[in-house]
Amino acid sequence: MKKIIYSILTLSLLVFSCSNDDDLATPSEPLGDYENGIIVSTEGGPSSISYISNDLSTLENQVYFNVNNENLGVYLQSVGFNGNKAYIVVDAGTITVVNRYTFEKLGEISTGLSLPRYIAFDGDTAYVSDWADPFDATDDYIAVVDLNSNTITSTIAVGEGPEQVLVNSNKLYVSHKGGYSSNNIVTVVNTADSTTDTITVGSKPDEMAINNQGDLVVLSGGNESWTGNETQASITKIDMSDNSIISTFTFADGEHPGLMAYDNGIAYYILNNEVYGLIDAATALPATSLFSITASSAYGLSVKNNELFVADSIFTENSTLLVYDIVTGTETNSFSVGIGASKIYFN
Repeated sequence: MKKIIYSILTLSLLVFSCSNDDDLATPSEPLGDYENGIIVSTEGGPSSISYISNDLSTLENQVYFNVNNENLGVYLQSVGFNGNKAYIVVDAGTITVVNRYTFEKLGEISTGLSLPRYIAFDGDTAYVSDWADPFDATDDYIAVVDLNSNTITSTIAVGEGPEQVLVNSNKLYVSHKGGYSSNNIVTVVNTADSTTDTITVGSKPDEMAINNQGDLVVLSGGNESWTGNETQASITKIDMSDNSIISTFTFADGEHPGLMAYDNGIAYYILNNEVYGLIDAATALPATSLFSITASSAYGLSVKNNELFVADSIFTENSTLLVYDIVTGTETNSFSVGIGASKIYFN
């Protein structure tokens, strides 16, 4: 009997031991020095990329130059991420393709672009908004890029000043801030046949996001008084199934918010250095702000995990990235980043 008991006990220990071995997770290999961090793109000059680790303990400026020993050109407008690649869009007419985790240069798209602004992805295709000649209101376009060859295969004509681009369910949404002028439309491109439709919103639509209900949220900053044709700013919610407007929240005269970031049911925007939060279910703009910020020139905004990041931009010297705890409204960190900091991404 003892032998049987010993045998069962030994077998159980072996099974337990084998199970433990199987449960041990295999550590994944690091993807690169710039994995799991915050990327700040700066317009210049020179244009550059800054990196801050997620635990906010490490800062490195001039990342692209440090890795590739070359500058990015003038001016860095935005960065798009697709798979393990990052596409750095520069106003001078180039898109530099890098490994998003190492920032090693992989290639460049330099033919067929004039004044590119933003990039969005749909499978092996990318869509790039381009002002072309910014003084010509009739030549603006969306460049269609084959990502396998990094070449532009066609263009889609759109209205003046195409800005941010967003792909959702075979449709491309393009906000038209208006370039050097002013516009008030969102273009919807059917990516299957390149046909277009337009939705009229407030003046100078720029930032866009898809909320938790699947609606498109568009911030229109409105024409400022110095234009001589001041218009009201607004936030518009659009039903993406039929392009109809669900609701429009209009700001008071003279109020012109310029930045918006969406996270977990709340659209955050900055107005006169006050941070506001518009929840999805709201029926009116919030009457009071969440907290104040200290930026001298807020130029970029992102939100993640109850932290709000603001690019306080200076174009003659290094800018500052400000970090706020959304719950308490306190500034928790600040970092000296590149000149003309504008966009904040999470890598």
